[in-house]
Amino acid sequence: MRYQCIIFDCDGVLVDSETISNQVVVDLANQHNANITLEYAIKHFAGTSLSFVKEHIEGIIQEELSDDFEKDYRRLSFEKFQTDLQPIKGIPELLNRLTVPFCVASNGPLNKMELNLKLIGVLDHFKGNMFSAYEIEKWKPDPSLFLHAAKTMGFLPSECIVIEDSLSGVKAAKAGNFDVLAYTNEYKKEIFEKEGVPTFSSMDELPELLK
Repeated sequence: MRYQCIIFDCDGVLVDSETISNQVVVDLANQHNANITLEYAIKHFAGTSLSFVKEHIEGIIQEELSDDFEKDYRRLSFEKFQTDLQPIKGIPELLNRLTVPFCVASNGPLNKMELNLKLIGVLDHFKGNMFSAYEIEKWKPDPSLFLHAAKTMGFLPSECIVIEDSLSGVKAAKAGNFDVLAYTNEYKKEIFEKEGVPTFSSMDELPELLK
């Protein structure tokens, strides 16, 4: 394999959580008359920090949201994860096949990663190798999270490959001088291609791309 370490994003790459998370955001935002749709939320919020989401919604409604917004978001999304969360298709099988070190680096808090990875049955693959932007207080598209993950894992950026599904994550990887692959669908494929980033649409393709 060409790379010595793989850095996975979590939401949308390991766990199929983007629709769940963004629907909760939509429901909360629309309680404040934001009048946004799920499509809008996925387009503007995927891969960003919750503080960015909150500020964006405040810009729409022209008023500040209370601290309860984050508390309600965490509570409601965690409840939905417990009943609806699924792994990205092919992820459990892929992780069992990998022969190089790998880790997960997410804009989300550590307890969210732990819950989601446990719910889909892959937490044991990542114990000790989970990195949260909340730990270093730097969020994608800042490259610090990926640089921190690589350094902690014992590798240089040139020895790693980042697997992302969001534009902010791709920009973070590129800013840190990492190679990056974008897991995507047809809706987002053009966005990544404009960034000059190779894309793939099935985890079955990944082992070949990593060679």
